[in-house]
Amino acid sequence: MNLPYQLLIALRYLRSKKKRKSLSLSVFISICGVAVGVMALLVVLSVMSGFHEDLQRKILGANSHIIVLNYKGTIEDHAYASDMLKNEPHIVATSPFVMGQVMVSYGKKAYGVFLRGIEPASEAKTTDILKYLKDTNIEDIQQISDLPWIILGKELSFMLGALPGDVINVISPMGEIGPLGMLPKARPFRVAGVFEIGMFEYDTNLVITDIRTAQDFFGFGTNVTGITIKLDDIYKASIVRNEVSKKLAYPFYAKDWMQMNRNLFAALKLEKFAMFVILTLIILVASFNIVSTLMMNVMDKQKEIAILKSMGATNHGIMLIFMLQGLIIGIIGTILGVGGGYILGDIIDSYEVIKLPADVYYLSKLPVKMKILDFVVVSASAILISFISTIYPSYQAARLQPVELLRYE
Repeated sequence: MNLPYQLLIALRYLRSKKKRKSLSLSVFISICGVAVGVMALLVVLSVMSGFHEDLQRKILGANSHIIVLNYKGTIEDHAYASDMLKNEPHIVATSPFVMGQVMVSYGKKAYGVFLRGIEPASEAKTTDILKYLKDTNIEDIQQISDLPWIILGKELSFMLGALPGDVINVISPMGEIGPLGMLPKARPFRVAGVFEIGMFEYDTNLVITDIRTAQDFFGFGTNVTGITIKLDDIYKASIVRNEVSKKLAYPFYAKDWMQMNRNLFAALKLEKFAMFVILTLIILVASFNIVSTLMMNVMDKQKEIAILKSMGATNHGIMLIFMLQGLIIGIIGTILGVGGGYILGDIIDSYEVIKLPADVYYLSKLPVKMKILDFVVVSASAILISFISTIYPSYQAARLQPVELLRYE
């Protein structure tokens, strides 16, 4: 196979001057620089993607894709509203819920939380929250008959010191009106189980009970706070939300999961882009190594360049030699960086090397999600930067005049 002379010379210029057929030190350092930059960028982007996906999964595990609420406060005939939505495109299931703020107390400890009343059968079709139950299931929980049952988040259970089987008090500030004003309402509940979503905000601030118990406790009668909706495509939530709002009309309105968590996901997206820009500077720094390596090669190979030109090599051919040399450095460094980034990301993901405080980062471990698109964009960017860095040294090599260089030889 006959290769172009430019490629053959470029490959030879990558070798050390010594008899050993190894890479020169400057070339090796340039390759390592590109590889480290690509690897760092891929690992950081994979971690950012992991944060985004893990948070999205946990948020959608505890919440539905769309919720329907009422401007008047509660929904009276939720069955009728649910029936109107069943045949709408992309809607898979609906479920009513009751939500209110309460205080839970056990012993001398008390914390403010959200009490959610659910219909277990329909809730299982709209959210995954019942899948996070630990060491029990909803069928066993519903067998409790002496007191109303309640399920606590794992972190809340630790903070209260309440375990399954214990009796806790739930207190609502909205009770009956007495001679001295509004009297708080209190009721004992038996802790029937513990759930762990893995997101500190939910594991500390949410408790779950039966919807009828919640309706009675808050004095709602047969009314509910809202209706949850599950879709077959989460990314069509905004379209379905608008259709639901039109279908039900005032006083109903709908909110989707992207609306309710807009600030969080917008911040993550912006942070990922900022990290891409900042860490691309590592590859830019590595490109300066390529520039210096090629400039040293141009100065060192002046006689060879002059001989090539005297033998008929064109300026374009000389430029191509050094461009190929820099491009080969960039491609090798990118391949090594991609391989190293994939291996390091897999190690972090599989062995949970880095633990996180859940109360600060919402997550207990460093998540990693390696996306093909991230790998393609980073690889293309690294190779492009490497190619751009070859232009100036190659142009300088092409400008050399063979007559001046060979005059005194």
